[in-house]
Amino acid sequence: MNIVKDDLAAMNQDFDASVAQPLFSAAIRSAQDSGAEEIVELFSTLRAPLLRYLLAFGISVHDGEEIVQEAFLGLFQHLARGKPRDNLHGWMFRVCHNLALKHRDKARGMQNVLSGPPGWIAGHADLAPNPEEQLVHAQRGEKLQAVLNALPEQDRCCLSLRAEGLRYREIAGILGMSLGAVSISLARSLARFKRAGQE
Repeated sequence: MNIVKDDLAAMNQDFDASVAQPLFSAAIRSAQDSGAEEIVELFSTLRAPLLRYLLAFGISVHDGEEIVQEAFLGLFQHLARGKPRDNLHGWMFRVCHNLALKHRDKARGMQNVLSGPPGWIAGHADLAPNPEEQLVHAQRGEKLQAVLNALPEQDRCCLSLRAEGLRYREIAGILGMSLGAVSISLARSLARFKRAGQE
């Protein structure tokens, strides 16, 4: 017991606060320079809209949370490298969109594996939706959901991004479309919803 106390006393004597203080200050400045505060603000503002977009894209709540976290990690690295800070809102949606495409492709590949030889993995995998996913699906109207599902993927993405408040120019940049194509896509989608609401 005395040996441990002696070691702690020796370490305290070796500790020089005048050396440590500049190191702590440098670490704090580095975090501030890399935009940590800006990232925290963006996270609190964009987390829910990004998650809603991913849910509309067909991603589960759990996977959507992981994609959002991965996108914010990418944003931190982007800002730490001194990259441009303009339109980070649109940048985040673009990153999440791309990550969702990768996730969906990976999930499709996994489904092919699961549906492969009868019973080898499929018998052990729990593919039932979790309670959160059941709640999200239960809250959607059947009629409007059918219309949404009938939309081409590009139209659904345009509609979801517009619902999150992105401007036409931002949507065009995220999806790699022209402004006119975004306008036509949104008008076509809204007309389908209007017709479905009148029936």
